[in-house]
Amino acid sequence: MFKTPVFITSAFVACAMLFACGDDHNNNVEKPDTPTPDTPAETGDVRVLTTTSNRSKDLQESWISFSKTDNMAPSTVRLLPNEEFQTMDGFGAAITGSTCYNLMQMKPADREEFLKMTFSPENGYGFSYVRISIGCSDFSLSEYTCCDKEGIENFALTDEENRYIIPILKEILAINPSLKIMGTPWTAPRWMKVNNLTELKPHNQWTSGQLNPKYYADYGEYFAKWIKAMADNGIKIYSVTPQNEPLNRGNSASMYMGWEEERDFVKNGLGPALAKAGLDTKVYAFDHNYNYDNIAEQKSYPTKIYADPDAKQYLDGAAYHNYGGSPEELTVVHNATPGMDLVFTETSIGTWNDGQNLDKRLIDDMEQVALGTVNRWCKGVIVWNLMLDADKGPNRPGGCQTCYGAVDINRDYTKLTRNSHYYIIAHLSSVVQPDAVRIGTSGFSTNGLTYTAFKNPDSSYAVVLSNSKADEVRLTIDDGSHHFPVTVPGRSAVSLSWK
Repeated sequence: MFKTPVFITSAFVACAMLFACGDDHNNNVEKPDTPTPDTPAETGDVRVLTTTSNRSKDLQESWISFSKTDNMAPSTVRLLPNEEFQTMDGFGAAITGSTCYNLMQMKPADREEFLKMTFSPENGYGFSYVRISIGCSDFSLSEYTCCDKEGIENFALTDEENRYIIPILKEILAINPSLKIMGTPWTAPRWMKVNNLTELKPHNQWTSGQLNPKYYADYGEYFAKWIKAMADNGIKIYSVTPQNEPLNRGNSASMYMGWEEERDFVKNGLGPALAKAGLDTKVYAFDHNYNYDNIAEQKSYPTKIYADPDAKQYLDGAAYHNYGGSPEELTVVHNATPGMDLVFTETSIGTWNDGQNLDKRLIDDMEQVALGTVNRWCKGVIVWNLMLDADKGPNRPGGCQTCYGAVDINRDYTKLTRNSHYYIIAHLSSVVQPDAVRIGTSGFSTNGLTYTAFKNPDSSYAVVLSNSKADEVRLTIDDGSHHFPVTVPGRSAVSLSWK
């Protein structure tokens, strides 16, 4: 049975023997209104993880036994294992330069404990899919690419990658060798950028600009070299996107890439370069908001690229963020091109959405991010920074200065506070294995209750639920062979798994 490491802040453990106790003004965890007095069962047929928004249950593990009598319950959710949807790749968070820097400041034993808790499929929550930047992001220690000196022959991994990112990824892979890794650039090398595609004047800046078409082949080779360099360090890159937020000109490192540009780069640069190098890395188009930043000509960005067979042959699907628009766009895109995959790659919490207040964030993030994307065909769900410090960084000027991490660490790197994004990923990854298939359900529903079901590769079942109402919801789960009662507390997330 997995237990929360003692140095994690919780409703019941404010500080631990592992560290010196004392006042910590950076501990933003709210105390539960009503502590739970009951002791969860230690054994049973169905493993249950429960988190309430007031933290009275904090990823609390318990067990339920199968019912011995016939199922006569009217409030029954029936699993439909023959009704199959997408196959899941995994769930996780971004391992940014800032995340790696913060992890490296921890004592090695504490870092190992946290990483095992987070990534171990056997003894932790089994995070299984992470996103890293190709070059810098707004959460890096400096601005850089892997080829800042003009000429693709000058490609080389940098100090930030060699000192921070690669060592942390190696530690994670030692815990979870099946981890999937996505790579995304925030900008091309500055010598490849121009001010616009009409004047083609050099744009030697980190922010904005566009990719000079004459460098499509070189930039494609840049991706291939980066993937191979990571492989030389024992790190396999599972997927890439051509550009982070291609419609965002204003990030600290950024590059505009409209759908026509991305189409041309994919078919004339990126795709051929990966094919020539013999790489099977998946490529996902777009990687930006549901509403296409309200730019009319960019609406349906990925489906417009798919219309070109020379580009589509190199693409596996599209990636989305949720900083604008509705997740219903995922269903629209899927229905337009059902053979192409979808993956959700970024969402943030921060001061603007009360990101450290679990009572406000847990349910919305469960409904909109965790279950809302999976129920609309996403194969994976990745949130933004895994770990930031008490100053919301390190970060870059011009990037996000108000973001929190899935986990925040205090100023002496000894104490962690888990935020909603950690919980929502844990509730998925702890019971849904990579290569699980989302399956259908029928029967009971009620306002405020959201759920989805899966069949895992080992033939076990998983169900993840969210209840936005203040009152508990009681229901019965029936897989056709077994059934059992479930109580979903008010304002909570509940994950179930059983064979």
